[in-house]
Amino acid sequence: MKPFALVACLALLVACNPQEGDTFSLYRNSILDPNMRLHVATFDSADGANYNSENCSVAAQLFGAQPGVKTRFWCEKGRFEK
Repeated sequence: MKPFALVACLALLVACNPQEGDTFSLYRNSILDPNMRLHVATFDSADGANYNSENCSVAAQLFGAQPGVKTRFWCEKGRFEK
C-alpha cells in the first residue's frame, strides 16, 4: 500500500472527539513559499492525545518520505487555525 493511501485510510478511521486538548493537526509548507502553513489533516480520535499525536507524526513522516516531495510536514496540537 502506498504511503498516501495508508494515510487516507487512517484518516477515514478516525472518530470525532469533542475534547479539543486531544486533537492534533497536520500541516505542510509550500514549495513556492516555505513560510506558508497549509492544513492537511486533523486527528481527533476518541482514543486520546497520545494516539492522535502518534498518528499525526506517522502521517507527517509518510507524506515527507514520498519520492519527489519537497515540502515539509509537521504536527501541531489543536484544531486547524489560520
